[in-house]
Amino acid sequence: MSEVKSQSPLTPELPSSAGACHYWTRLHGSSKALALICAARRSERPLMVVTTDMAACNRLQEEFNFYLGGAATRGLELLAFPDWETLPYDHNSPYQDIVSERLATLSRMHEFRKGIVTVAVSTLLHRLLPRDYLAARSLELDRGQRLDIDAFRRQLQGNGYRFVSQVLEHGDAALRGSLLDIYPMGAALPYRIDLFDDVIDSIRVFDPETQRSSATIDRIRMLPAREAPLDEEHIARFRSGWRTRFAGNPMACPVYRDVSDNLAPAGIEYYLPLFYPSMNSLFDYLDGSCLVVFDGDITAAADAFREDAGERYEQGRHDQQRPLLAPEELFFDIDEILTQAAAHPRICLGSAPPETAAGPRR
Repeated sequence: MSEVKSQSPLTPELPSSAGACHYWTRLHGSSKALALICAARRSERPLMVVTTDMAACNRLQEEFNFYLGGAATRGLELLAFPDWETLPYDHNSPYQDIVSERLATLSRMHEFRKGIVTVAVSTLLHRLLPRDYLAARSLELDRGQRLDIDAFRRQLQGNGYRFVSQVLEHGDAALRGSLLDIYPMGAALPYRIDLFDDVIDSIRVFDPETQRSSATIDRIRMLPAREAPLDEEHIARFRSGWRTRFAGNPMACPVYRDVSDNLAPAGIEYYLPLFYPSMNSLFDYLDGSCLVVFDGDITAAADAFREDAGERYEQGRHDQQRPLLAPEELFFDIDEILTQAAAHPRICLGSAPPETAAGPRR
């Protein structure tokens, strides 16, 4: 059931039940962000705001921060789920800082109770690594804990961490005698772990530019370094999935050879379904119900993205050295997203009834 509501930004009316959809009108400029902040304060559910593109997503984040005064969000948590910032089927991988932010956001979603998460519809269409995998591969280290450094190194490499001579960016690790430096995904700064025999004697934060240690802490939590796991189990699943889907000699394909050698080739993100038995959507990462907000004509934006992905697939699908997965394996259709959203209360922002704009298709 849809209802058109002319809203005051300070007292927006919220849908209360699954399947209900309110349509907010006459929200101009940044008043939309103000209304969403007020809605998040009043709602018993977190808000997922779906925008037409990353520019609109970033603009909303700036407006949220403006209204909240840059202070602690006064009981609200603001999350933004970033895009890979690569084109469909790109031969490049996203920057490590982007991967770090994505994994950090996903890891916080299960305890996300009051606040706003913003996401562009093209990003929402991407199938994601399973929530259970991310939870199972998150590691915690405590001061005073015993640590088998050789086993831990193998575990880090299976989680995608790179062992380098000097830690500079997310996903780096370095082992020098009794010192282990590591830059976990989602962390603001890297950590230096000092071992006394097989016991963690101290954990300190350090500056990657100067390499100087500062504050001492008692515990760190580490997320996997990549969305594509490189342990034996998942590499075997990747190899089996590749041979099932693609004809020809797999060893003639650089991507297959690299993964078989425990390497992550550029663009591996567009082969993620080969590593997992199933994939998730962003909705799967939220415990319980959320209030879904469609900002603008997300249906048209999603259709444009899928059309572009389909064209790029047709252009590259016959490359024998780099065969491509079909778009439906990598991306949801917008109707699938709208079906998932229909299980939650919804708000559509715009100036036309939802049947003719960005509301759920009938």
